Amino acid sequence: MKYFDFTGMKAIVTGGNRGLGRGVVDAYLDAGIEVVIMARNPSIIDLAADFTKQGYACHAVTVDLAKSEDRQQAFKKAMDLLGGELDVLVNAAGVQIRHPSEEFPLDDWNYVLEVNLTASFELCQLAAKHMIPKGKGKIINFASMLSFFGGFTVPAYAASKGGISQMTKTFSNEWACKGLNVNAIAPGFMATDMNTALLANEVRNTEITSRIPAKRWGTPEDVAGLALYLASNGAEYMNGAIIPVDGGYLSR
Repeated sequence: MKYFDFTGMKAIVTGGNRGLGRGVVDAYLDAGIEVVIMARNPSIIDLAADFTKQGYACHAVTVDLAKSEDRQQAFKKAMDLLGGELDVLVNAAGVQIRHPSEEFPLDDWNYVLEVNLTASFELCQLAAKHMIPKGKGKIINFASMLSFFGGFTVPAYAASKGGISQMTKTFSNEWACKGLNVNAIAPGFMATDMNTALLANEVRNTEITSRIPAKRWGTPEDVAGLALYLASNGAEYMNGAIIPVDGGYLSR
């Protein structure tokens, strides 16, 4: 078996225009995987065009992940761009909204759950319907440290990431015997746009950094290697795992 030969592989990466998702896209393209980036921001069209000019096989599909109809149409368009074949789905897109829990608006709760959890659920279903008949496929969801902890002022985000963890395990229970590998990456505290507020909060930043044995926040590159491994033949017996990439945070 060639453990890390990605020749001919095709992937969809949601949220691949920035942050951790962008790190995954960069790693996949460098490995020779054809990628469809799915995100709301229309700038992904220019991003995919730039990658194409560099010789990579990259496409873009704009989508509002908060809407089921949009998700279904975007998935169909992505499959058309990939010639009807799909080897890897990466659900990296996510949103974060902060309010004190007692004041958290229901509309914001619903929006965060829709984008972070329900969209991943539906895309997993759509991908599995293509993967199960051929008996092979990799699904990689993005969980979080808040799959294990509660956090502060982020009840919706914490709930969504707890849901990602349990959903990933449930899909694995049903689909591992059908040849699918369903796992989740649980990033620690990452220096990305989503954590701008925490990075700017001197007290919380110091508290968090002091607990991380690596003594630094993570980067998209720290996550990309694991995403590449989980897409590989080397991960054929990885099933239902929620894998921390946290600089040792959980071990403290």
